[in-house]
Formats: sequence, structure tokens, C-alpha cells
Amino acid sequence: MTGDLWVGGSCGPVSDNVFDDEEKSEIRRFCGYAALGDITTGQSSWRFFQSAGTLEWRLNTLSEPERRRARCFLATLAQMESALLEASETLDTARAAVWTRNTRELAERVRLLSWWRRRLCSFLGVAPGSDLSDPASVIM
Repeated sequence: MTGDLWVGGSCGPVSDNVFDDEEKSEIRRFCGYAALGDITTGQSSWRFFQSAGTLEWRLNTLSEPERRRARCFLATLAQMESALLEASETLDTARAAVWTRNTRELAERVRLLSWWRRRLCSFLGVAPGSDLSDPASVIM
């Protein structure tokens, strides 16, 4: 079964099937968690960190509508990440003909992407991973 969802624009039809490994990897990454490791070796890291274990449990137990919503988050986040790459292509241009670059564009896009990533964490009911921690804070 698929459904149409709306998240910051048309998400389009999305699957409610169980997440595959690639989707789980992207969700982990966008939630700020480190790479999991190879499950087949028995050396995957989630067993050693409660927060990562909670995320894995959530990914494996979401309902069909929740999986559809999570896939919309993934689609939105992938578009935003791609926009960062496009914005970085013009960092060396201060002015071109009548066009003037917004010098705050990249920082604003990074901030917006981080906000959406935190929304995904909130939706999944997990704390943001270390990649989403405040760079000004010190953890001891």
C-alpha cells in the first residue's frame, strides 16, 4: 500500500514497506548518528549505545503510516542537502551582472537542514545524535 503525504511540498506516493538497509542508514545519518557497522559480523555498534539502540528499535517497529511519514522526511532532507551543494557552488561569486549572492545563504540552508533533521529525531522519539550537537558545547 502507498499513500500520498505532504511535508514541505508534495512528497508524492511513498511506500509503507519495512525500511531497507539503505533507508535505515540515511535515517541514522540524518539523525546525527555514527555509522552502525556490519550487522552480519556481529560487530554493529548500536548494542553499545542506548540512544542508537532506541533508534534501531524505532526503525524496526514503526507503523505503516509512520514509515510513510519518515520516508517523506527522507525525501525532504535529501532535497535540502542537495541544495547545500548547489549553494556552495557559488561561494566564490560576490556579484555577477545584476545578480548578487546572498552571503548568508549557505549558513541559512545549513540551519534549516539541521532544523529538519531535529524534526525527524523528534518524530522518531530519539535524541539527536552527536552530529547534531551544539558545536559550542563541550561534553565531558
